[in-house]
Amino acid sequence: MSPWLRQHRFAFGSALSTIRKSPGSFLFNVLVIAFALTLPFAGITLLDNVRPLSEQLSVDPEISLFMRADASRADAEALAPKIRQIVAPGKGEVSFIAREEALASLKETTSLGDVIETLGDNPLPDSYVMKLGGFASAGAAAQVDAITEQLRTLPGVDTVQVDSAWVKRLAAMLAILRLALLLLAATLSVVVIAVVFNTIRLQVLTQKEEISVAKLLGATNHFIHRPFFYTGALLGLAAGAVALGAVAVALRPLNTSIAEFARLYGSDFQLLPLDGFAVAGLLTMSAGLGLVGAQLSVRRHLSRVS
Repeated sequence: MSPWLRQHRFAFGSALSTIRKSPGSFLFNVLVIAFALTLPFAGITLLDNVRPLSEQLSVDPEISLFMRADASRADAEALAPKIRQIVAPGKGEVSFIAREEALASLKETTSLGDVIETLGDNPLPDSYVMKLGGFASAGAAAQVDAITEQLRTLPGVDTVQVDSAWVKRLAAMLAILRLALLLLAATLSVVVIAVVFNTIRLQVLTQKEEISVAKLLGATNHFIHRPFFYTGALLGLAAGAVALGAVAVALRPLNTSIAEFARLYGSDFQLLPLDGFAVAGLLTMSAGLGLVGAQLSVRRHLSRVS
């Protein structure tokens, strides 16, 4: 075994020995950190489940273009090539609806036939209906805004209406949730680092005499620091595992309530635990936070030990 591996093996063993000497204190710190990590981990699990659901939603925005009342039929029909060019071939379906056809449809689908007859002249304008396709996600539907603005600049156009507002609201809501989760995770990461910082500080004070003797015997700073680094990393790793376990346990009662709600909409949606790659990433992150806290504490307090 190489000297480097022997040194790290010794440091890891020293960290485990320190934990065994005070398991109650270690467990308490694990629970405190796990409590701080549970909320962001739960948020990440929720977003991971909602993201594919939002991407699978049918996002086929429909745009309605209405001509001005004084626009002639020839002017309205002349816009068809320009509209198809803006929408782009193969990306949507463009239908022209004459004002007479719109009036007949209104009479058939509503009970306002007698009222419409009293108006005399047809009050409805010629219009186009564009059913857009090729939008695989809510985020991609933002392209509808650019198409709408181009349609509004066409001559003779009075109003352009889009029915994809709900798509934009969904995308905006998910963006807000991601930002809120990021801010929450950053805040609680500071809490985790502070807890580990204080834990390592107490260990340094407890082992002050041992550290002084080790320095007199020629121990390097790296040799002295490593056990504390491993302690901080193990503290973060254990807390991350407890937090993920708490989230997994909480999914069961949540899924019971969600199943009843989803059944009303004919869905079998359920919250699933994170996959192995995501779990490994979160455990690595929590261990890294513990390591950062240990490094900050060691650099601050061991320098005072002579």
